Amino acid sequence: MRLLIADDNDAIRDILDNFARGSGYETVLAVDGQDVLDKWQAGGIDLILLDVMMPKLDGFAVCRKIRQQSDVPIIMITARGEDYDRIMGLEIGADDYVVKPFSAPEVMARVKAVLRRLQLIQREEPIDSGHKLGNMVLDVQRGVIEVAGKGVRLTHKEFDLLRLLAEYPGQLFSRDKLLDTVWGFDYTGDIRTVDTHIRRLRAKLEQAGLNGCSIGTVWGRGYRLEVQP
Repeated sequence: MRLLIADDNDAIRDILDNFARGSGYETVLAVDGQDVLDKWQAGGIDLILLDVMMPKLDGFAVCRKIRQQSDVPIIMITARGEDYDRIMGLEIGADDYVVKPFSAPEVMARVKAVLRRLQLIQREEPIDSGHKLGNMVLDVQRGVIEVAGKGVRLTHKEFDLLRLLAEYPGQLFSRDKLLDTVWGFDYTGDIRTVDTHIRRLRAKLEQAGLNGCSIGTVWGRGYRLEVQP
């Protein structure tokens, strides 16, 4: 597995590099946002550790550009106490985040967790637990989803959102309820976050060939998972 580690702070970058290589990963290092894009576009990157505050392009801009083309796992690195960084990172498609100052072993544990989940999604054998709706199966325990027998790559929040809807098929959830349940009562973002995630989730499921159920909109009221008889 090959990690792209991006941070303009030499000391932090070196610490992460040493721990990653000590954990058996290959590493590629980047010092600014444009450097990240150039090295990612060269190929062969399995996960990106992405600092928010970097020269040329910040981590948000880099994450947005990558998400337009790829679902490569991204773990954002944010400053202490900057809730805005954490919230924004998750909204634009980051898989996880770590807060400075951090423990390098904890970062590697998060890297392993994200990659392990991705490997489960990519395995060919069908999952046999969780919710089955139409041709979609959610394995809640392992945090993976299959549509038509094939794994579908979702971010953590996309999966949590789909899981909630799938656990209560037909039940209408308001945007506020989804925001409180999936993002938490202390979330300070906008309810448009829900609309953005629903839109991305629908697109991924439709592209995967979802049949027999769908995420329905009740205009002005919210969303629900609709199962066709």
